[in-house]
Amino acid sequence: MSKAIARDPIYRRRRFQPEIIELCVRWYLTYRLSYRDLVEMMAERGVVISHSTILRWVQRYVPEFERRWSRYARGVHSSWRMDETAVSVRGGTRYLYRAVDKYGKTVDSLLCADRSELSAREFFTKALKTHHPRWPTKLNLDGNAASHRALWVLRQENPDWRSVEIRSRRYLNNIVEQDHRAIKRRCAPMLAMKSFRTAATTLAGVELAHRIRKSQFTFGARDPHQFSSLKHAWTRALMCNDNLPTVGETVRRVRFVRDCTRTQRQGSAC
Repeated sequence: MSKAIARDPIYRRRRFQPEIIELCVRWYLTYRLSYRDLVEMMAERGVVISHSTILRWVQRYVPEFERRWSRYARGVHSSWRMDETAVSVRGGTRYLYRAVDKYGKTVDSLLCADRSELSAREFFTKALKTHHPRWPTKLNLDGNAASHRALWVLRQENPDWRSVEIRSRRYLNNIVEQDHRAIKRRCAPMLAMKSFRTAATTLAGVELAHRIRKSQFTFGARDPHQFSSLKHAWTRALMCNDNLPTVGETVRRVRFVRDCTRTQRQGSAC
């Protein structure tokens, strides 16, 4: 009886090979390509696929890819700069809240329907959850009054926010405004995204690709820039959890080998 081919659980019951799915999603998030551009590029490789299939892949796999890459995320500096930029979704204007540290490394991002106090609170809460238990020591905001009101409410609810120095200096936000350019350039070929849900997932994937370019992930002895291409870095990061030892397992394994070696030196079997 033939055995089933070993496959990552997230790709089970999929018609196309995992390599094709990862290639299309990676290229779409990283480069300025439309879905129809990818259809033509894959046709030259002998793969017949529709643009709607690639759209479904992006929506299905971006959250999982984010989760797997987050295992190797580097920490960011405690001085944050926060700003929001307008994004066109279904003919309307939505706002992408983004924050970077003083060195330009991405802290977090969140697509919101407006620039209200509630939207700002949601972003601050998400950013803290992403980098828990580390807190920012300084936070620079733009002139949006809703963001300042949101922080005032958060300070009343959580005393830990009172230790964060809040600033509103325009020149300090130049770095995050410049960082918006990479996201805006990538969004240009998309014309206008058709729904808020798909826009949020797509922009999260674009932010992931942008963080990879900024070397915000590390694989220990082998950093992403040490791989021969982005493909190899993505392959390493997307390996299933079952194939990767956790940090605790690695520490226990090292301790076990060290104890065995010490015991053998004393003349007894391990």
